[in-house]
Amino acid sequence: MPIIRLGQASGEEAERDGELSLFTRTADVELRERGLFIGESLKVIERAMAAGATSRAMLLSEKLLEETMPAIERALAADASTPIYVAPKAVFKEITGYQVVRSALAIFERPALPSVAELLAGTKTRRVAVLEDIGNSTNIGAIFRSAAALGVDAVLVTPSCHDPLFRRAARVSMGTVFQVPWTRIGNVRAWAGEGIALLHDLGFKVAAMALSDDSIPLDDEGLRTCEKLAIVLGTEGEGLAQATIDASDYTVKIPMAHDVDSLNVAAASAVAFWELRVR
Repeated sequence: MPIIRLGQASGEEAERDGELSLFTRTADVELRERGLFIGESLKVIERAMAAGATSRAMLLSEKLLEETMPAIERALAADASTPIYVAPKAVFKEITGYQVVRSALAIFERPALPSVAELLAGTKTRRVAVLEDIGNSTNIGAIFRSAAALGVDAVLVTPSCHDPLFRRAARVSMGTVFQVPWTRIGNVRAWAGEGIALLHDLGFKVAAMALSDDSIPLDDEGLRTCEKLAIVLGTEGEGLAQATIDASDYTVKIPMAHDVDSLNVAAASAVAFWELRVR
C-alpha cells in the first residue's frame, strides 16, 4: 500500500492534491453531491471495504499508523492500492479541522442504492425498519447498530431522513450501515402514500411506533406472529406524521412506568427490534 508522508507545509499540499483536498473540512452534504462519503475509524473503514465500497484515499496521524498497522492492513485488505496519507498531529488538525486526532479517515465512492423491491425481494427478509425524517445522525447510527444486532433484515429511510453514510452516523453505527442493507423509500416528503402501499404490495404489515388512543402494546401477540413486518420510527419531538399512522396496519406503543411517555428513538428502536424479532 502506498504511504505518503506529509510535511509541515501540507495545508498548501491539501489545496493542490485532488484526493487530499477532500479531507479539508469538506461537509458531508458536499461530499454526497460529489458521489462520495468519508468513513471515520478503522472499524468503519474495514466494514465499508468488506461490503465492497471503493476507497479513494486514507488519512491518519503518524502515531495511529505506528499503533495500528495490523488493523490498517486488515481494513485495506480488499484494495491494497489505496494511498495512505500520514500526517503529524498538527498537520492532521490543519487538514481536517479536528481539535483532537480521533481516528483514521478514508474517502469512499458512494454505492448505488437498490430499489425497495430489489432490497426486500426474497422470503428471508421478514423484519424491516423504516426511519421517517430522523434528522439526528447519532440516532441513525445507533438504530443501525441495534438493527444489525437484533435481527432486522433491512432499513428504509424516507426522503427527508438524514444520510446513514454521513460520517457521524456511520461511526456511531460501528460500521453496521455497511452490514444492514438499506435504501430510500418514497420520492416526496409525504412518503407514506406510495411507500406504505409498496410495503403492502411486497407482503409486509406496517407497524407505526406512536402514542395514540388506539395504540396496542409492543408485546401484542398479533405483532409477534406477523410473517413480514415493517416497523416505522419517527423523529423525536414531532413523532410520525398522521398520514403515516393512518396508512399503517398497527399503531404501537412501548408500555412505560413512572409516567414516562416515551423513549429516545434509538432506545425505542432497540426495544422494538428485540420484542418483534423473528423467533
